[in-house]
Amino acid sequence: MASIWSVVALGCVILFYAYDLPDIGDATARVRPAGITVEAADGTPLAVAGEVYGDPVSVETAPPILVKAVLATEDRRFRDHWGVDPLGVARAMVVNVRAGHVVQGGSTITQQVAKTLFLTNDRTLRRKVQEVLLALWLEATFSKDQILGLYLNRVYLGAGVWGMDAAARRYFRRPLREITPYQAAVLAGLMKAPSRYNPAANPDQAHARALEVLGNLVETGVLTQAEAARLAAEGRPSLALARGAGSGARYFTDWVLDNVRGYVGVFDRDLRVRTTLEPAAQAAAEAALAGVLNDPDTRARGATQGAVVVLDPQGAVLAMVGGKSWRDSPFNRAVQARRQPGSAFKPMVWLAGLEAGLTPDTRIEDAPVSVGGWSPRNANGRYRGPVTMADALAASINTVAVRIAMQAGRDRVARVARRLGLTAVDGADASMVLGTSEVSPLDLTAAYAPFVNGGYAAIPHGVARVDARDGTAVYARRRQGDPPRVVAPDHVEAMRAMLRGVVAYGTGRSAQPAAARGLTAYGKTGTTQDYRDAWFVGFVRDGVGRAAVAGVWIGDDDGRPMNHLGGGGPAAAVFRSLFERWRP
Repeated sequence: MASIWSVVALGCVILFYAYDLPDIGDATARVRPAGITVEAADGTPLAVAGEVYGDPVSVETAPPILVKAVLATEDRRFRDHWGVDPLGVARAMVVNVRAGHVVQGGSTITQQVAKTLFLTNDRTLRRKVQEVLLALWLEATFSKDQILGLYLNRVYLGAGVWGMDAAARRYFRRPLREITPYQAAVLAGLMKAPSRYNPAANPDQAHARALEVLGNLVETGVLTQAEAARLAAEGRPSLALARGAGSGARYFTDWVLDNVRGYVGVFDRDLRVRTTLEPAAQAAAEAALAGVLNDPDTRARGATQGAVVVLDPQGAVLAMVGGKSWRDSPFNRAVQARRQPGSAFKPMVWLAGLEAGLTPDTRIEDAPVSVGGWSPRNANGRYRGPVTMADALAASINTVAVRIAMQAGRDRVARVARRLGLTAVDGADASMVLGTSEVSPLDLTAAYAPFVNGGYAAIPHGVARVDARDGTAVYARRRQGDPPRVVAPDHVEAMRAMLRGVVAYGTGRSAQPAAARGLTAYGKTGTTQDYRDAWFVGFVRDGVGRAAVAGVWIGDDDGRPMNHLGGGGPAAAVFRSLFERWRP
């Protein structure tokens, strides 16, 4: 009777926990959202959006050393139990009691597959019982190799990737079939705590965990101690492949992901986005901005934020830093912030003057001027009398900018600005010639690109190509002929000469990189009213034609005035430091 009632009680318990089991058919047929992998120009991993899976693998096609490492680390009795391992549970309980906290789990691989496929991560008794019931069903329905194959394909391994093949491609830039034994140990070790042992974020902990897995292979007789030590020594450097392009690249990847749908439309398959970002340029931009913003004197004088954009002459984004720290503030100041450019807008005025017939040697009166009751003054309050256009740009003279605009016409100035990509500039506002129309650092930097690329329009872009997981091209940026010319060739040369003067003997002298770098700098400083914004925008060229354009903004998110920090100070210092760390 006791046996009968025990069976009845057990049946009731099973029914109680089984009545709301998930529908297995629905769970297996569920369509997951497509995932996106974002890479730098050289293949360096940048980010993953959604859930990214690799190619399906099986026990037969996976590297044997990986299968052995997984079994030795996760479930050594996998081939002997029936989905639940009482011995493993008992052993884990003893270890945990001795340690005083949970250091070892008793779940089998089959239970983990059941949880991954059908259940949530809730730590409840109901979920645990349902996991056991589903594990028993899996064991009765599938072979051991099929269950292990499900595990290898569906386990989460950090950084937004699921399955061994996706993890091999993310962390080691190769398909699973090409990984080394050490890399197999790293992947097998990830299952315990994907975030903690992620080689992209914690290479030292990933290596320590890989040593544990290699030790497990020694214990199970797969490797000798000497072989494990050799594999660890030879494989450790390969963890560098997992390193991304820096935390600041999150601003760039967020911008790219926001624009992917515009390139490919609606998509229902995993995509790989190859971008234009250069990791070396990105690292240099991050370090240059951090070096200035972390300077105690700069902080004391009110500079709390900044942005850096680096483009190639055709507008491809090579680096983007949207603020001091993405973790503290993901707002992308390089793209989303709109600030007054101040005198960094003056090259548009000077170009309009050239198009109206003036030349760099034309003398313009530097004296008080009034336009409809507006009487702008020079920053230093002094006037020089007649000066050439070239010298006036180098010294950033406000009254000369106003007089050039009067001769060329404000409408012409606005048309020039819009032609170069600054579409918000309005010629009806007289003060616009001194940079009061708000722009983003990205757009302002792109507006300088025609001065280095020969006079052609440069549209900022960050996506080079988009491929499906099977390699099918979904989008590829193609250049069909030259883009429209926006600056005449003779005016390009004149503007280069004048922008060079700004750095050679004008307000931008501190922007010139060290002579050892072999780069010549051109550009313009910008400072807005009460030192609320400091800019330096320009470009560098070397002796063989390589060039890059860069824009730097320094200021405060709330627009608070800084203490006499102009464009020739920290902004120019960031520009110089950037190109002393990296060259095109």
